[in-house]
Amino acid sequence: MAISTKLEMRQSQSLVMTPQLMQAIKLLQMSNLDLVAYVEAELERNPLLEKGEADTGDSAPSDANTQSEAPGDARSERQETPAGGDSEPGSGDWMQSDLETGAEAIASRMDTDLSNVFPDEPGVPASPDPAQLKGGDSYKNAGSSAASEDYNLEAFVAEEGSLTTSLEEQMNLSISDEVDKLIAGHLINSLDENGYLYLDLVEAAEQLGVEPERVESVLSILQTFEPAGVFARNLAECLKLQLIEKNRYDPAMEALIANIELLAKRELAALKKICGVDEEDLKDMIHEIRALDPKPGSVFGGALVQPMVPDVFVRPANDGTWAVELNSDTLPKVLVNQTYFARVVKTARNETEKEYLTESLQTANWLAKSLDQRAKTILKVSTEIVRQQDGFLTYGIAHLRPLNLKTIAEAIEMHESTVSRVTSNKYMATPRGIFELKYFFSSAISATVGGDAHSAESVRHKIKQMIDAEDPKAILSDDTIVKVLKDEGVDIARRTVAKYREAMKIGSSVQRRREKNAKM
Repeated sequence: MAISTKLEMRQSQSLVMTPQLMQAIKLLQMSNLDLVAYVEAELERNPLLEKGEADTGDSAPSDANTQSEAPGDARSERQETPAGGDSEPGSGDWMQSDLETGAEAIASRMDTDLSNVFPDEPGVPASPDPAQLKGGDSYKNAGSSAASEDYNLEAFVAEEGSLTTSLEEQMNLSISDEVDKLIAGHLINSLDENGYLYLDLVEAAEQLGVEPERVESVLSILQTFEPAGVFARNLAECLKLQLIEKNRYDPAMEALIANIELLAKRELAALKKICGVDEEDLKDMIHEIRALDPKPGSVFGGALVQPMVPDVFVRPANDGTWAVELNSDTLPKVLVNQTYFARVVKTARNETEKEYLTESLQTANWLAKSLDQRAKTILKVSTEIVRQQDGFLTYGIAHLRPLNLKTIAEAIEMHESTVSRVTSNKYMATPRGIFELKYFFSSAISATVGGDAHSAESVRHKIKQMIDAEDPKAILSDDTIVKVLKDEGVDIARRTVAKYREAMKIGSSVQRRREKNAKM
C-alpha cells in the first residue's frame, strides 16, 4: 500500500463546550450559598459588574444597562448639602451653628457654674475641657467611635470554647513536666470531635521517641479530665470512665460494661447471669448507663451548620391550586454598567486594554444572562414537580407519586441532565416542610391488582407507621408486614421490607420485642 498525502473535506456536527456554556452549567448546579460566593468573586474581578440593590420605592428605579455613574464616582456625588445650610449662624437652628465647647460659654448660657450642672461622681474623673484637646488626642475621638463604621459589636463577643482549649487548660494545671506536656498535647490533638482517641499508643511512642509506658501514664492522667469520658478508645471505656467518676463502677457494672454488646442485642437473661444480679437490679444498671453521654466531646459543639434556605416557595392559591415562586433573597442581582464601559473604552491606550474591557463586558453580559436563565429553569422544574406531586402537598406523604427525571424532562422539554443539575442542592418550602427537590423523585413499587404504582418513599412511611403502632405483645415480623401491605395493594418482597427497615435504622422483630419488653 502506497503512503501519500491528500486533502479531504468532511462535514460533521459536534457540541463545543465554550467557557460560557461551561459557566452556565456550573451555575445551574450550584446551591444558593455557592452561587452567592461565586457572584461576589466575579464582582471583585470584573470592573463592569455592579451589585444590584432591591428597589425601596424612595428612589427611581435604575436601568441595568444604562448606569450613568462609575462605581467609584457615584459615592462622591451623592453628598448633599442640608436644607438651610447657607443660613446665618445663630439663626435658631442649633444643628447649623457652631457648637460652644468652652466651659465659660456653656456656664454663661445656663446662668450657673458648670460644676453645679454636671457634678462629678465619686471615682469618676472629671472631663477635660474640649478646648484644651488637640485634633490628634484620642479622647476627642473616643465618643464618636461607637458611631464609626469600623465599630463592630461582634468584637466583644466571647469566643466559643472548644474541647481542645478546655483540655489544654486542664493539662497546664495538672502536668508540669515538659516532656509529659508534649505527649499530652499530641494526644489532645489526636482526639476526634466526640472526644475519642483512635490512636495506636505504641506508634505514638515511637513517633515521640519515648517509652510506651510513659504515654500510657500520661493518658491515665488525661482520662481524669472534664468532661468525663474523654480520651476513651471505645464506647465501653467511655462508659467506664464516666462510671468511675460517679463512683459507680462496681464488679456487677464492670461485668455489664464488658458485655455491652449483649445489652445492644437486648439479651437481658444472659446479662443477669453474667452480672449475678436480679431483674430489678439489672434495670437500674441499664438506667444508669442510659443516663451517660456516649459522646462527651460533643458538648462543646462542632462545625457551624449552615441554615437551610429554600430556593422555591410553594403556597396555596385562592383558586385551589398552588402558587410557586422563587426566593428572591437567594438570587444574586448584578448590573452591567454600559455607561462606564463607553467612558473607559475611549481612554484605552492600546489594543490590550480594549480587548480586556471588551472581554469583561462579554463576561458580565453572559453572567447576567446565565443567572436569569438559571432562575427561569429552577422555576420551570419546580412548577412541574408541584403539578406532579399535588397529592402529596394536599394529603401528605402517603400520596407521594413515583417520579423520575425523565418524566419531568419530557414535560418541560429539557434534557434529563439539566433536570438533574437543577434538583441538586435546591430546596422547596411547602406547607408540609422544607424538602430537597430530589426528595420528590422516588422509584415505583407495583400494585397487586394492576392499579397505580406506589412511591417507595410512601411505602417506607407506611412501614414505619405500622412498626410505631405495633403492640408490644404482637411484634410484626417482616413477613407479616409484607402480607399487610399486599392486602393494601402494594406488591413488595420481604427482602425489600427488610432493606427499607434497616435504612430507617429499625431493628428486627426480635430486637424490637426485647427492647419493648424491657420498657414494660
